[in-house]
Amino acid sequence: MIQVKDLKRTYVVGKVEVHALRGVSFGVEKGEFLAIMGPSGSGKSTLLHQLGLLDTPTSGEIVIDGVDVIGLSEHERTIFRLNQLGYVFQEYAILPELTALENVYLPSMMMGKKREHYLKSSTDILETVGLGDRLHHLPRELSGGEQQRVAVARALVNKPKILFADEPCANLDTESSRQILELFKKLNKELGQTIVMVSHEEWHKKYVDRIIYLKDGMIEKIS
Repeated sequence: MIQVKDLKRTYVVGKVEVHALRGVSFGVEKGEFLAIMGPSGSGKSTLLHQLGLLDTPTSGEIVIDGVDVIGLSEHERTIFRLNQLGYVFQEYAILPELTALENVYLPSMMMGKKREHYLKSSTDILETVGLGDRLHHLPRELSGGEQQRVAVARALVNKPKILFADEPCANLDTESSRQILELFKKLNKELGQTIVMVSHEEWHKKYVDRIIYLKDGMIEKIS
């Protein structure tokens, strides 16, 4: 599903070069739940942003489902992200004035899909994540865990091939975090959803299939 070869990312801060990634190579199988772990500053989020086409690497190769995504134009990358990838971040990034259902179907509506299609698909995915009784609630009427579930539903509504999650439990308490991770595991096992998640919590390990440990921008080990 994903093949990464000798990936490097260097940032220039003033007159200083920061080597966030120093030649990372690995693969992700279709239907795998992969975690990227490591200490602060190890390059976890930087790596996720390269894989998710949210940033452009300094050098190296990324092939997703047979497509050399680094070679795509900016417009092609945008279309690829919209149709093939889903994202969940630390911040829920849902609009406070919209209901759960409206937040989920907004991307599909913006893509020009038919109303009956996006209403059904959004309702179905909200039911899948356990929010079938919260369709018309505003974010302020939802707990943090429920708001993150709305974000997960929005990320999945267009049936992406890969779901990228960057510290999705960072702003949640332990119980809400457990619920989100169990949801990810359910989506992975029951729907075959490929998931790549950044995490720094050791107890999250039991939910994933495999872990890539980063240190100083390099792979320390894979387990």
